[in-house]
Amino acid sequence: MLQWVKGLHFTFFLLVFLGISSCDTPRQASNTPQSPLITAKPKNVIFLIGDGMGMPQITGTMYMNNNKTVFERFQNIGFHKSHSSDNLVTDSAAGATAFASGVKTYNGAIGVDAQKQSVPTLLEKAEQKGMATGLVATSSITHATPAAFIAHVSGREEAQLIALDFLDTEIDIFIGGGLDAFARRDDQRNLVEELTAKGYEITSFFDKDIKELNVRTNKNIGYFTANGEPLPVREGRDYLPKATEKTLDFLKDRSPNGFFLMIEGSQIDWAGHANDGKYLLTEMNEFEGVVGQALDFAAKDGNTLVIVTGDHETGGFAVQPGSKLNDIDVAFTTKHHTAIMIPVFAEGPGEELFRGIYENTDIFFKIKNLLDLK
Repeated sequence: MLQWVKGLHFTFFLLVFLGISSCDTPRQASNTPQSPLITAKPKNVIFLIGDGMGMPQITGTMYMNNNKTVFERFQNIGFHKSHSSDNLVTDSAAGATAFASGVKTYNGAIGVDAQKQSVPTLLEKAEQKGMATGLVATSSITHATPAAFIAHVSGREEAQLIALDFLDTEIDIFIGGGLDAFARRDDQRNLVEELTAKGYEITSFFDKDIKELNVRTNKNIGYFTANGEPLPVREGRDYLPKATEKTLDFLKDRSPNGFFLMIEGSQIDWAGHANDGKYLLTEMNEFEGVVGQALDFAAKDGNTLVIVTGDHETGGFAVQPGSKLNDIDVAFTTKHHTAIMIPVFAEGPGEELFRGIYENTDIFFKIKNLLDLK
């Protein structure tokens, strides 16, 4: 009888102890869009996308920069599953639509779901809230990633249709290539003139260097860096750092409701498709510098969340045996995209929500909830 009582007492105290321990265990932030655990909310979001950038690209760039990378500044790191609705290997259009609108869709889709129905974007929702908005890219501004934040077309190749959607959704500032889709169109419309009539200040590399871009204006701004696609960094393109500086200076006091800005390092992807390691590393170096600019801005501001990820990995990039610090030997397994999970880095209010493993669509819901977008 005594042994039974002792056993009962032991069991009781064990249950009490476990109950107390479970109450003291911190709850992890939910990865579901329905019930995220948010400890702080940002006023501004800077969302940087390295197109085609996965862990291999980050690793190779790190070893070519004396074992240092800007990504060491982040303490909150997760991974997203990049697949599209119709393929384990996504393209940039479906990947960006997942980020921008929170839906898995088919490869090639811009701002539409798998049934080709338009879906609202973070940029559009931010505008509806009265936030300032911006898009910056080292591709044409109608290319897949920037397009998915402002346009709704069934095929990514429809650059002239994508350009038309810039008339339907207000955006405070956009910088990128692709002037031809606006000013040299098959339908003979001049969208530069139409945007100017709507109150935009539209200029291009023909008119002035981006260093001369006036951001002390109450008007919306559009700046074209090329007629078509901009050059690679190694062939003379150098506008992304200055574009980032100008855009942040323009947006920081633009609205009392804050801002949403997407910046894309577009040509990391193109280097992967070309299986060109030197091209890739120069594009990655520039992108890492811009990530540093965003982190510096956020540290000074105190109310800005910086999120960095890639839409997919391109090229099956690898650092091979025989590599040495600052002198790596690289290889590629494909000229196409791959299906590996992609890292997500976050710094600023709400950063803890980006830990863990989740679908690429969850990034939309995390940002939407943090910015209280409807």
